Amino acid sequence: MAKEQFGSPATFIDQLVVPGDVVLDLSNMANQTIKLGGGLRQESDAISVTKAGKFRLSKPNKYWVESSQKRYVPCVGDSILGIVVDSKADNFLVDIKGPALAFLPVLAFEGGTRRNIPKFEAGTLLYVRVVKANPGMNAELSCTDASGKAAEFGPLKDGYMFECSTGLSRTLLSSPPCTVLEALGKKISFEVAVGLNGRVWVNAASPSTVIITANAIMKSESLSVESDLNLCAWMEDICSSCGVMETLKLLLFNLQFGEISFTRILNLWSCVRIEYCSWFSISIFSRTGEI
Repeated sequence: MAKEQFGSPATFIDQLVVPGDVVLDLSNMANQTIKLGGGLRQESDAISVTKAGKFRLSKPNKYWVESSQKRYVPCVGDSILGIVVDSKADNFLVDIKGPALAFLPVLAFEGGTRRNIPKFEAGTLLYVRVVKANPGMNAELSCTDASGKAAEFGPLKDGYMFECSTGLSRTLLSSPPCTVLEALGKKISFEVAVGLNGRVWVNAASPSTVIITANAIMKSESLSVESDLNLCAWMEDICSSCGVMETLKLLLFNLQFGEISFTRILNLWSCVRIEYCSWFSISIFSRTGEI
């Protein structure tokens, strides 16, 4: 009965599933090769769900359960951001925001040999790919793509790294492009690297642009598409202002005429907080009677 009920993958695509749901029956997919991502496990011919979320398909043949969580569970093929914790003779120990540290072999680089072993200090941020992930074992990483080329993998210098939920990470990497990244990219020049383990790295020519971009991305998780666009528009106004006093005038003007809420004013100002922040906060709180 279960095989007849759950034989078609299309039945559950983009639908909410819970642990125990059988979403695929391999006996009805004899001529297909599939890849299983996070949240799924195989029991004989049945593929069942191990965590609540949305059942997703990445064409042509990768299935996984998408959910929003703080702890990352390693999965083969994921591109993630890791922080070097320690180095050994044969491996680097890397924090990947998972249940245990991961191993990055010293030869897992393009053209890696014993003569040109890279040297990374503790705290170095790396963009890496998961190549082995077995339950109860440390994950293994690589700084090359499937063809052995470095591609986009390797150390990330400068910039700013912040953490978010794994759900937001997948949203940022989704296709069509994420609303926030698309809107910001039309007005601001910046670099971004998104790890499926809930880490995002942002870099730009000026520190203010980095802060504004990072804040826009972090705040976008709880906003609708329309709110995302409005937030990006405000970030653009702040970026294009000539200086601190001009930004103050812009925010105070909109507060005075009810164009923007007091809470939004403080949130936006936090994106460009500098030495005037203390004066600004005390002044506004005094006007609104909240101190």
